[in-house]
Amino acid sequence: MGRTARLGTGIGWRPEIADAVERMPGIDWVEAVSENLCPGHLPDSLLRLRERGVTVVPHGVSLGLGGAERPDAGRLAALAERAEVLGAPLVTEHIAFVRAGGALTASPALEAGHLLPVPRTRDALDVLCENVRIAQDALPVPLAVENIAALVAWPDEELTEGQFLYELADRTGVRLLIDVANLHTNHVNLGADPAEALAELPLEALAYVHVAGGSERDGVWHDSHAHPVAQPVLDILTDLASRVAPPGVLLERDENFPDGDGLSGEVEAIRTAVAKGRAGSCAAVTGGAAPRTSSGAGSGSGSGSAGDAVRQRLGLAQAALLSALVAGTPVPEGFDRVRLGVQARALAGKRADVVGKVAPELPVILGARYRPAFLAYAQESPLTGGYRRDALDFAAHVLRTAPGDEDPAVRRALREWWLDRSGPVPRSRRPGARLARATRRVLLRR
Repeated sequence: MGRTARLGTGIGWRPEIADAVERMPGIDWVEAVSENLCPGHLPDSLLRLRERGVTVVPHGVSLGLGGAERPDAGRLAALAERAEVLGAPLVTEHIAFVRAGGALTASPALEAGHLLPVPRTRDALDVLCENVRIAQDALPVPLAVENIAALVAWPDEELTEGQFLYELADRTGVRLLIDVANLHTNHVNLGADPAEALAELPLEALAYVHVAGGSERDGVWHDSHAHPVAQPVLDILTDLASRVAPPGVLLERDENFPDGDGLSGEVEAIRTAVAKGRAGSCAAVTGGAAPRTSSGAGSGSGSGSAGDAVRQRLGLAQAALLSALVAGTPVPEGFDRVRLGVQARALAGKRADVVGKVAPELPVILGARYRPAFLAYAQESPLTGGYRRDALDFAAHVLRTAPGDEDPAVRRALREWWLDRSGPVPRSRRPGARLARATRRVLLRR
């Protein structure tokens, strides 16, 4: 594979901070969420950054490489297309599952709308390794996979996080995107020791590092990407940098964006943490080399393909967990019920937030009623498709269940919004078309 690309210091590109990112000094590269990009209509800001020589890396969130099903060919093709359009040196995804159920388990297909942890078992590792190999074969550039943050832990796990990642890299040759904020999250929520995880990692496989902020509520750390980077996260970054020279380090920020000076201050704190680690480095590893290429014949045990029986066992377990989180079914044995409740509420809240962004008219039309109405809808309507479909289904649900004293103006506005978006094309605004619709409504009432 050769050596990992030297990326330098970067920041997650988001439309809300596009102008600030363009003005920030010392930004060598940016990362953009792959699913938010249209290859034929890249944002002008990204095009200008590329013209200046700034590297752009597509970061996927929907493949679900840790799921029981094999990766979807359409999603892989979309990720590959974005890598080629951007001229990216690599693409990244997550070690997570995002959907479960369906034909493999003969149960309803469910979407999490979130990255959920994979059980660290031999079965799950076999499935993940095969899925990673499928993805590698479909992508035009190297793949790196990211460790995720978790609120809940699977019972009866067989490997530590470090051991799991080591075997994955050893058996597939995949690069690793290490998120030090997620190591901190798992330390607070699950008791995992970040230093032990770093000591077990194959740091020669490191592609780059994520750094992000979060917040703690009631003893639970939420990886929000909406707060300044906490000192414990910077300390883990320093520890990592004392062991290896990171090929790249990137700040993620998704909400509550500070001004340009605030973002620059966070990036500078990251640079300082890395410099501190390198100054005290006594590690033998100097970083940058990718692990050897492997077609599954690495030294890790169980390096063969995952059979259908293994995939089905994993699929049933993941479907049971996801159903408990989004459909109110019983909590699977061995899980912390309280923590699962926290995760379920977090998923519903995130879903309400995303739908509010995808369809910003809904919070405006419903006002303060939007969030409680959506959370009530989510309790009985699991996410089974995309967020745009979810927005339409929610609006239809409100129209069906609205109380008799509902404000007629609100109901009318919501109905008009739903009609405009539920058809194959928006309805015409021409006076003649509007008159025809009004006449049809009158005749249907008779």
